[in-house]
Amino acid sequence: MRVIVLGAGVIGVTTAYYLARAGHEVVVVERQPAVGMETSFANAGEISPGYSSPWAGPELPIKALKWLFMKHRPLVIYPRLDPAMVAWGLRLLANCTSARYEHNKGRMLRLAEYSRDCLRDLRDQTGITYDERMMGTLQLFRTQKQLDQATADIAILEKFAIKYFLLDRQGCIQAEPALARVGGKIAGGLRLPGDETGDCFLFTAALAGLAQQLGVEFCFGTKVTGLRHDNNAIRGVEIIDGNAASVLTGDSYVLALGSYSPLLLNPLGIHLPVYPVKGYSLTFPVSDPNGAPTSTVMDETYKTAITRLGDRVRVGGTAELNGYDMTLHQARRVALEHVVNDLFPEAGNSRKAVFWTGLRPMTPDGPPIIGRSSLSNLFLNTGHGTLGWTMAAGSGRALADVISGNENPILA
Repeated sequence: MRVIVLGAGVIGVTTAYYLARAGHEVVVVERQPAVGMETSFANAGEISPGYSSPWAGPELPIKALKWLFMKHRPLVIYPRLDPAMVAWGLRLLANCTSARYEHNKGRMLRLAEYSRDCLRDLRDQTGITYDERMMGTLQLFRTQKQLDQATADIAILEKFAIKYFLLDRQGCIQAEPALARVGGKIAGGLRLPGDETGDCFLFTAALAGLAQQLGVEFCFGTKVTGLRHDNNAIRGVEIIDGNAASVLTGDSYVLALGSYSPLLLNPLGIHLPVYPVKGYSLTFPVSDPNGAPTSTVMDETYKTAITRLGDRVRVGGTAELNGYDMTLHQARRVALEHVVNDLFPEAGNSRKAVFWTGLRPMTPDGPPIIGRSSLSNLFLNTGHGTLGWTMAAGSGRALADVISGNENPILA
């Protein structure tokens, strides 16, 4: 079968790889000059099944109001006349119940755990490297209230048999020794030893190379302008390569365009509940290994992740609702610098960091959209939000199974 994959971020590339491994002829279309150049390029670096949670929870409305008035707030909303944002926000609020949170978190945990296992298999089979570390995540609580509120998530972790350790201050310091220098700021933490870290861009580039060895063709610098369809099926993809317009055809099509997926489907009358949530990151070299994190520390107060990637530190955070705006706002940089310098002041010089932004494709309930669309030969792999890197391998393998007509345990 000839399959056209639209998008060469980590989701599109993993899908293409597994499709090629299953014996399909695969063509990947990407507007950028290389793979992983947008949302996959400089994300927080977490592969965090244990931390997989939907935004929508019973505490979100109150927390969101508090965040909006924080000096270094993790949530930023720009008022705009955007019906898509309003509709998405209302659906988000409708999911802010305990029952919906538990249901959605359970779905996300299953996919994230499966994906981590797929990634481990992939490492074993190919020897792929990407500044990976298998040293867990530490969710850091600055207050006793945050520590007490962790009980709801712990109950769900126990339900799905996910290993965790609830730590006091000294336990957090044992897990991340550099925190001894700021121990007075810590109330406790939740350590998730099954989590991993790694550079998503390095992984995506390396996997694309392996995919090419399997025969996958990548069409870079190629813009998708529309989908042709009739009789309940896609008949071709309208593209522009340079100044030349043409139509690319296949037997099946995969939409893995992240936040841009709804824009391509809206003209077809298919409205995906996916909205861009902008995130930011800083990346700088480690100057003092003893003052840097050993893996990932997630600061629960500021919803900011500080991750060790080889000889670098990556600081990722902020949820900004501002449509498809890609402006690098200096205030967001200041917020990220504040968190990393507050917890790891000797790790490196954050003022010389590379500042980056990307759009996370968020669904209002949390789980991504994976599977067949209402059109018979159009398949979807999008809406992973902040967990695209965490869920990539499992999502790609699961969708490849669906397209190949095979059962997949995670989508059963």
